[in-house]
Amino acid sequence: MRANPEGRSADGLIWGLQRRLLVLLFLPLGLVGLVSVYFHYQSAGTASLQQDQQLLRLVPMLADSVVVTLPRDAPRPIDIDADPGLALLLAPPVDEFLKEREGYAGYGVMDANGRLLIGDRWLPTVLPSTEDAEFLSVVDSGITYRVVAQRSPTAAGELIIMLADGSDGRQQWLDTVLLRVVLPNLMLMLVVAVAVTWAVSRALRPLIDLKEAVERRSPRDLSPIDAESAPAEVRPLVSSLNRLFSLVNDQTQAQRRFVADAAHQLRTPLAGLQAQVEAWSQAARSMGGAEALSLRVEQVHRLRDATRRTSQLANQLLALSRADSVSASTHPMEQVDLQELCENILALYLDAAADKQMDLGLEAAPAQTRGHAWLLRELLINIVDNAVKYTPPGGRITLRCGQDLAAEPPQAWIEVEDDGPGIAEDERQRVLERFYRLPGTQADGNGLGLAIADEIARSHHTQLQLLTGGNGRGLRVRVVFEAVRAGGRPVRESSEG
Repeated sequence: MRANPEGRSADGLIWGLQRRLLVLLFLPLGLVGLVSVYFHYQSAGTASLQQDQQLLRLVPMLADSVVVTLPRDAPRPIDIDADPGLALLLAPPVDEFLKEREGYAGYGVMDANGRLLIGDRWLPTVLPSTEDAEFLSVVDSGITYRVVAQRSPTAAGELIIMLADGSDGRQQWLDTVLLRVVLPNLMLMLVVAVAVTWAVSRALRPLIDLKEAVERRSPRDLSPIDAESAPAEVRPLVSSLNRLFSLVNDQTQAQRRFVADAAHQLRTPLAGLQAQVEAWSQAARSMGGAEALSLRVEQVHRLRDATRRTSQLANQLLALSRADSVSASTHPMEQVDLQELCENILALYLDAAADKQMDLGLEAAPAQTRGHAWLLRELLINIVDNAVKYTPPGGRITLRCGQDLAAEPPQAWIEVEDDGPGIAEDERQRVLERFYRLPGTQADGNGLGLAIADEIARSHHTQLQLLTGGNGRGLRVRVVFEAVRAGGRPVRESSEG
């Protein structure tokens, strides 16, 4: 028979919480029990000290209670149990003490040799060597007595007076602790264990139902969970799960659209390449392979353009995929020199600008920010490539970078300005969408350049600004970052420090 892993998981969750709750409850209960035992023992010690002091006060009174019933020179019979020539006329405090502790108190009067004259026979023989009182414990009939013995002068001479108290708190404290502390706490712990077991299983039932509901879902089912049916304590968790489902669903939808759009965009250049190759293949078969196949310059140019477009599209798709992955990643950022970045990109496009007789210039000032250098390079490449591609021959393109320390917070920026056809204001938001191209555009392109740049900007917590170029002509693309000083510290923080 197969074990149910879901059942084991649920049981493990319940028992894990039960153990934690029991430990968290039993620890303070045990600590309270130990403190109670300590205070009970201290209370018993205090009570015993008071009883010792009471016994010391009563011993002289018991000695004064001894009276002589025969003349001193009268002959006395020898009796090991009592001396008929002595009697006790108990003082009221001693009499009250004995009556209050009837069955738990005793007394005795002995001569100097330890022979019992009057009192209880179970008392031990104690011969104090001095006049100081001596204390000892004696067990009789299951009762532990606190006994004091002292040599005291009496009407019959110096005798040994003994007084016993069986209600000594220190002798009975263990029984008291067992009955009043340990046993109640054990019963309480047992009740707590049962209550915790029942409460945890009941309280976790909605959470276990939620877990099972999530486990039963298919990978494509990202619909939100009903938060109202969950307990109030679990609703924040359900809300977080719903937000996660929404993000995953949005990302999944974006990936599906991306794959569909990429397949659609790749179909055209690949179809052109395939048509050219198929035409050449048919021509080669008709020639029998003995002759060399000649190609017209126009055919070679079309093949070259289709290959370049396919290669550029593949590179842009790869860049877009990398930008998507970094936007939610935790890769550490590094310090980026924007001036150096602009100089490097300018060198890459000098030849392309020269082919179209364009004036490609650079106006750069020192500026640094924090980011992913390879992504910022890709951002600037796509913006410049877009400007070179859509600006008519003989146009003007300018790369700029700098920083504004007076802004709050201090800013570093890059921008690319051209005097081309520009983009109408109502179209500026749409051109940031993937694979969107302005109607009537003649230049070759895939509609990904500005979309990639915007995605990279968003991964750096900023965005592309599409503005009108100088003199109301062309397009100026601007990206603003947070400025940093050498070492990567923010400018405002450095100035305050």
